[in-house]
Amino acid sequence: SFQQNFPPLFPRPWLLSSFPVCMSKTQCYHTSPRCFKEKQKQPDLPARSRSTITYLSDSPKSALYITLAGLVPFVAPPLVMVMTKTYIPILAFTQMAYGASFLSFLGGVRWGFALPENSPAQPDFLNLANSIVPVVFSWFAFLISERLSEAIVTVIIGLGITLHVELFLLPHYPSWFKALRIVVTLVAFFSFVITLLLKDTYPEKGPKKPGQV
Repeated sequence: SFQQNFPPLFPRPWLLSSFPVCMSKTQCYHTSPRCFKEKQKQPDLPARSRSTITYLSDSPKSALYITLAGLVPFVAPPLVMVMTKTYIPILAFTQMAYGASFLSFLGGVRWGFALPENSPAQPDFLNLANSIVPVVFSWFAFLISERLSEAIVTVIIGLGITLHVELFLLPHYPSWFKALRIVVTLVAFFSFVITLLLKDTYPEKGPKKPGQV
């Protein structure tokens, strides 16, 4: 009698009785994007290494001040020539001589750095032979000092090769010392280039070497 009272469009009771069973087998799926893809752990990226020039602030104060004072013989000759609007060969010669002497100093630094027993640079053929390279450029610059422009170019090449060797082939120096070397090389390079440009810009005045009239 209960079944007969149902309207034609109402589902039959046997359908209702099976409905919980169907619901128990039904799984719920979320449609949010966060559930479709698992949260993956981001790989730890290696820390970006500092640039060598950024270690300049770590330099000892005494080394930093002495290095800045040592740049004066590089900067002073072209500055004086620009102020007087004349090319003074003797000033260009002193600038070249100072650069050649600085090259010899760099060779001695490499040799002395390899001598202590606890030094990371061993006194092997590679280190000791590379310490002679700037000395050879210095000697050759003085040898051709009669042709002052060629001598200045020789010093520039020697500074560039020495810096390349110290930064890439023999990376044993402290980072702050490498930063100082980069600064000195750049200042010396641009000061020499300015001197060479002034030779073709301003009139020449004065002797070429000390003692010449």
